[in-house]
Parts: sequence; structure tokens; C-alpha cells
Amino acid sequence: MNFSYRCGWLLFRTVYATYFRWRVSGAENVPVTGGVILAANHASFLDPPLVGSGLKRDINYLARESLFRFPLVGALLRSWNSVPVDRDGGGAKGLKIILGRLLDGAGIILFPEGTRTPDGKLQPARAGIGLVVAKSNAPVVPVRVFGTFEAYGRNVKFPRPRRIAVKYGQPMRFEKLRAEAKDCSKDRLKQIYQEIANEIMAAIAGLRED
Repeated sequence: MNFSYRCGWLLFRTVYATYFRWRVSGAENVPVTGGVILAANHASFLDPPLVGSGLKRDINYLARESLFRFPLVGALLRSWNSVPVDRDGGGAKGLKIILGRLLDGAGIILFPEGTRTPDGKLQPARAGIGLVVAKSNAPVVPVRVFGTFEAYGRNVKFPRPRRIAVKYGQPMRFEKLRAEAKDCSKDRLKQIYQEIANEIMAAIAGLRED
């Protein structure tokens, strides 16, 4: 961790431990080195730093590309390993950066649902994460956050002191689907992306709070 990242990491850990009385479980399932995709459900703005703060390695985050236009904000986001993506959270440029960082041994947080849940329930997975998984060799760790919707969901104006938790599941490899994706029709490739996304979302749904 660089100095800026570590300061942010310590700050978030302190806030989560005191104000939200957080619980972390399964962090030992996340490889301490090497590329890894952390695939989490998304209920709140609290989720990205929550998933990253539960680990003792630095993680890469997605951030809207427009934010990088502001010098100070852009510098801070870069120091926190943020990946610039377009409004829809993808795009060829963002995908290239994500795959490059995974190849370089970084960890990155992705949200299969694509956006925050409107009602606190898990939403269907989008195929985008399947594309990233199929084009990389990194293991996928399903992650589930609990309580963040109640603490700071879409309709909550200021974070409330609700108990939150994050749980990391067992790594997933997708060897067969990754191998098939290298030599198949375009129609089948789209199916593979969605199958991977659905399997990840099912693994997230299967995680239960301790």
C-alpha cells in the first residue's frame, strides 16, 4: 500500500469499526498476492471501500472517468488505485486497463449487478463481468455485503449507524468456460459471458452472514 492508500484504508476501517460496528469474515479466502477479481453485490456507496478495507492488500477500484478531470480529485483517485471507466462502467479503454492490472497481479472490485440495488435485494447479473472473467486468468472471489442498504441505501441522505458486514467466499476458477470462450461462435461467447455472470451471482447469493 502506498501512503495515501494506507491512510484511506485506516480511516475507513476506523469508521466501519466504530460507527457501523462492522464484521469481516472469510478474508483468508482472498489470495494475498496476484491478480484476483472480487465480485460483490452492490447496495450502497459504502460497498467499494468496505470490500477493500476488509483485506490487508491493496485493491483497485472503478471510478467514473469524468471525476479524473479535476486535478486534486484525480490525483487522489489515482493514489487509491482507481480505474477510470465511462458512465456505463465499461468501455474498451476501461476493459483494457482492468485486464492489464489483473495481469500485473492486482486485485480489483467488480459489481456483477452493474449498479446499486434500488430495494436492498440482489439484482440479476449483467454479462459484463463475464467478459472480464473470460478474458483473464484471475480467480474470482464472490463477496457479499450486508447492512449497507439499511445504513446508506439510495433513499438515505446521511449514513445511519447500522451494523454492516462483509463476507468473502471461496475462489472460483471457470477453467472450462474460459477454455471454451477461446474458440467458439460469437453467439455462444455471449452465452458464456452471461453463464459466468450468473454463476458468480449465485455464489454471492449463497453467502450467509455469520
